[in-house]
Amino acid sequence: MSLNTSSDHAVTSNHTQEQIIELDGIEIAFDSFGNPNHPPMLLIMGLGMQMINWDDIFCQSLAAQGFWVIRFDNRDAGNSQKFNKKVGVLDLLIGQVLPKIGKPEYQLEDMAQDAIKLLDALDIKQAHIVGASMGGMIAQLLAIHFPERVKSLTSIMSTTGNRKLPRPKAKVMRAMLKPAPRDREQYLKHAINLWKLLHGTIIPFDEKRTIAVVSRSFDRQFYPRGIARQLHTILCAEDRTQLLKKVSVPTLVLHGEIDPLVPIEAGYATAKAIEHAQMEVIEGMGHNLPPPVWPTIVEHICQNASKAG
Repeated sequence: MSLNTSSDHAVTSNHTQEQIIELDGIEIAFDSFGNPNHPPMLLIMGLGMQMINWDDIFCQSLAAQGFWVIRFDNRDAGNSQKFNKKVGVLDLLIGQVLPKIGKPEYQLEDMAQDAIKLLDALDIKQAHIVGASMGGMIAQLLAIHFPERVKSLTSIMSTTGNRKLPRPKAKVMRAMLKPAPRDREQYLKHAINLWKLLHGTIIPFDEKRTIAVVSRSFDRQFYPRGIARQLHTILCAEDRTQLLKKVSVPTLVLHGEIDPLVPIEAGYATAKAIEHAQMEVIEGMGHNLPPPVWPTIVEHICQNASKAG
């Protein structure tokens, strides 16, 4: 295990600098907010997203409630380990139609192992786990396979992996599968269009903020090949419904009312699969976490965490 400190981010009063830690040959980038003596909370981001998509202010809000908040880049995203297999459209189609014969370079279970190894490296025996979208899938696997490490589970805009659930809207999938331009300005236009499609209805779309978020992500690390590999992994993943029935930690399922990528039925299916899970629907929210809903989401996460004692 080795640590490198990145100079990309300054240290604030409760924000540690980004570090890159080597875990059994896999480099994982992470940082944290709050007091390390407080109960740890691990945030896991979704497909193609970087840890900075857990907004600094959102993380600080959780830390202010008495948690040590850790966010990290999944493998093949941000400043974490990059892999090699080239994934084409045919691979994705096979993963969608015949997942059992698909051969992704790694599984969601491997990504869950990355999270466990990060907790080990930080000497964290138990943590509250919060995952969004693909991160919710990884969080579910942590609760399934490592229940002794999970104090509470929050699964946000995610799914059980049941293929009989409603599919994403076609226009959203077309936009997601469209090759990302490498030119910065063209990429920003591409990404803004996608985020508009993912956005809900009641909350106004904040284009200025979205441009800033997308720009920061592009400048930190632009790596579309990693997105393709992660998507291949998701498409080939097995249905977790039966495994979720053995999850016994306090569980919160949060979902946007009009999510066009992971329809709300997937959230209800997740909550139904986990005994005593609490389902909360965010009115007007799509497949994103806009700032106006942060106070509500933070409150729900903290209430669920409090059930763990």
